Parts: sequence; structure tokens; C-alpha cells
Amino acid sequence: MNLGDLCNLVGGTAVCGTARLGDSVEYAFASDLMSDVLTIKSTDFILITGLANIQSIRTLEMSDASYMLLCRGKEVTPEMLELAEENGIVIITSPYSLFRCAGILYSAGLKPLY
Repeated sequence: MNLGDLCNLVGGTAVCGTARLGDSVEYAFASDLMSDVLTIKSTDFILITGLANIQSIRTLEMSDASYMLLCRGKEVTPEMLELAEENGIVIITSPYSLFRCAGILYSAGLKPLY
């Protein structure tokens, strides 16, 4: 799924990495527990989370993953934005709940990692 299309489906706004909205992603993982994210063996996924802090960006960095959907209307902090830009991470924000975002994206064809 194209990230631009994904953004539209969840009523989202790309706040970082807008030049990469043409990228495609096939899998998604929804979690607020970053320790669970670190167990993922794939790098081709979008993290769906409501955790709006620097640790979520650090976790993506350590996982060599590049995409995050931040749910529940959470705002990206300046520190998150700076670190995401340094690491080429795309951040999309959505006003929808994590559950709703995951359901919409699953229904649209994104595959779960588990």
C-alpha cells in the first residue's frame, strides 16, 4: 500500500518524510509496547502506535524500520521530529484510535506480521 493512500484512509497528516509518501508498505504492527516492536524480524512494516515520545523513534531506528502511524491525535514533539528526520523516518499522525486505524488498514489490504 502506498503511504499517501494510507494517510488518506486514516484521515492522516504526514508530519515527517513527506517526500517518501510514494513508498509502499505491505505489513503493519500495532503496539504501544516498544519492547514488542523490538522482537520484529522484518523492516518492511509500519508501526501503528499511540506512543508519542522519543522512545518510539529510537525503537524504529534500532529496528531499521522507516514508517510510523501515530494515533489518537497525539502530537509529534520537536525531539521526535528531529530524530525522525535524521533517520529518514516517515511519521503520519491520525485523529483515529489505534484500533480504528488498524482495522481500516487491515480491511484495505495491509497484512499483519503475526
